[in-house]
Amino acid sequence: MSTTVAAPARGRSAVTLIIAGLLWGTGGLSGTLLATKGHLHSLPVAAYRLLLGGCCTVLFLWARGSLRNMVWTKPVLVRLLAAGVLLAQFQSCYFGAISFTSVSISTMVTIGSVPVFVALATAVRTRRLPSPVNLVAIAVAVLGLVLLTWSPEGIPGGWRLLAGVALALAAGAGFAALTLLTRRHVEGLDAFSTTAFGCLLGGLLLTPAGLWFGMALPLRPDVLAVALYFGIVPTGLGYAMYFLALRRAPAVVAALSTLMEPLTAAVLSAFVLHDQLGPVGWTGAALLVGALALTYTKS
Repeated sequence: MSTTVAAPARGRSAVTLIIAGLLWGTGGLSGTLLATKGHLHSLPVAAYRLLLGGCCTVLFLWARGSLRNMVWTKPVLVRLLAAGVLLAQFQSCYFGAISFTSVSISTMVTIGSVPVFVALATAVRTRRLPSPVNLVAIAVAVLGLVLLTWSPEGIPGGWRLLAGVALALAAGAGFAALTLLTRRHVEGLDAFSTTAFGCLLGGLLLTPAGLWFGMALPLRPDVLAVALYFGIVPTGLGYAMYFLALRRAPAVVAALSTLMEPLTAAVLSAFVLHDQLGPVGWTGAALLVGALALTYTKS
């Protein structure tokens, strides 16, 4: 492929990754609203996220006639099964980490570890160290994430902290594996199909645990509206755009784009919920933006 063709393709991938991160960032706010309005534990919220995202995307595929053209080969089934398992593992480990530590620690460790795991796996696979630009971007991004999300209040010590960090690292490793897996093209499978059936399968895997904590949802218009938004926008559309961009974007750049999620969530909380970021938080946000800009312009 020539440089003149590859450059616009990479540019489109970068824009798609940014949009995916922005959409994911609204998931934090909508998920919190769903948990509050529906009086739900975080694990049923995760199950609803994947179930609704999967069902809505399957309906979209059915409406445009794509389901009739799907060929259920063994590679397609294996890819969808792997995507579903990894999505369920990521969600369950992340919310498990929250139950042991706090949202800030869990988010910081999970999201911050994703680009590190991807860079390490890529270096092992290619037998080549990451570029200096990527190393600098990862370091700056992790520092920015710490400044943005760090909150020492309510953090337990001892074995609970260790268990929470371990689960958060497992969540980060799971999402890194999902990123690397879905970059490889499977004949007959596109980004929307991967999202639809991966989320649906992941949601079904989380449903038993969700039922244990209670998944009864009040049938009120405001609750249903939040639930549908949660499933359609940050989940169905967000993951579809991420998987779509993975075909063109370098793995480390794609992994770094996940940092848009806590960045968007923090900014939304500051303006919508009137949370105070403070100078440290805004400094962290600026560092994240700088790290993302560096990778997008130099990739």
